[in-house]
Amino acid sequence: MQRAEVLLIGGRSGAGKSSVGYEVSALLRAASVGHAYIEGDVLDHIHPAPAGDPDRSGITGRNLKALWANYSELGCRRLIYTNTAAVLGGEQWLFHGALGPGIRYVHVLLTASDATVEARLRGRERGSELAEQLRRSALAARRLDEHAAPGTVRVATDGRSVTEVAREVVAATGW
Repeated sequence: MQRAEVLLIGGRSGAGKSSVGYEVSALLRAASVGHAYIEGDVLDHIHPAPAGDPDRSGITGRNLKALWANYSELGCRRLIYTNTAAVLGGEQWLFHGALGPGIRYVHVLLTASDATVEARLRGRERGSELAEQLRRSALAARRLDEHAAPGTVRVATDGRSVTEVAREVVAATGW
């Protein structure tokens, strides 16, 4: 059986993870490269947190394993996964449990300035969460910069089109 390959796209809120993830998928589809795309944020979107799983990592792992079982049964070997913390080295246990051993990882950290992030978040946040999103985004940027897995490719998104960034991300995969 061919080993799984995982493109992990991480970054602070407003860095462009979702937009770039969808564009990477579109570029791969146009090149007839088989893959699946999972937005990590939807795997643990449950409230309240399950008993005994306050950080929701257990439900995230279970949902990832279930989705990957379906994708791999159809012959899929490549996964694009977006999530803020995806590039942190400690997050790989999640994929070992869901995808099995021998995974090839490509870590990409999308970066953006505070001004760019604020403009993007102001454009999409319509409710009461803007101030909290900005605060968490700034904290995440520092954490990701300091603790990204070795070999992480950093890709700046400021002033660049989504397609331009996605092309650089695809190039990092070798797919």
